[in-house]
Amino acid sequence: MLTAGIAGTFLLVITAWIIAIYNRLVKLRNLKEEGWSGVDVQLKRRHDLVGNLVNTVKGYLVHERGVLEEVTRHRADSQRAKSVPEFAAAESGLAGALGRLFAVMENYPDLKGSANVRDLQSSLENLEHDIQMARRYYNGTVRDLNTLIQTFPANVVAGRFGFTRSEFFELDNVSEREVPVVTL
Repeated sequence: MLTAGIAGTFLLVITAWIIAIYNRLVKLRNLKEEGWSGVDVQLKRRHDLVGNLVNTVKGYLVHERGVLEEVTRHRADSQRAKSVPEFAAAESGLAGALGRLFAVMENYPDLKGSANVRDLQSSLENLEHDIQMARRYYNGTVRDLNTLIQTFPANVVAGRFGFTRSEFFELDNVSEREVPVVTL
């Protein structure tokens, strides 16, 4: 009788332990998804601003169609991306194209004086900071979730219930991690 009581208690402790780990995994997965949602919101804000910027400068940059088309193409690629690596690649391309657009815009004095363009650029610069903060939060939640998934004994529970590692949202080019400098 005593052995059955000890076995029952042991089974209860193991069950409680599994439930606690499972609940922690679910919590971290939800935090990761919340973090991605924050990144997604900021990227959508950026795409709207980029679209407004392109429309505003289109008339001025008649001879620079290639740069505008490149920005538009990368913006569309980013909007079509489905996975974190696809988003990272598309956003890297968009950041590079925006840098080239800003460089070209410096050659147009009328554009430099436009209050609308300056406001859009200022908003874009501030938004880059917001994107960086959202990406850092997301990557922190991915780190926490991946650590739990990979450490023993939680990895046993994670594997049993189908929890898998998540991808970090990283930029390929180190220079793209910098906030773009806009000088008009």
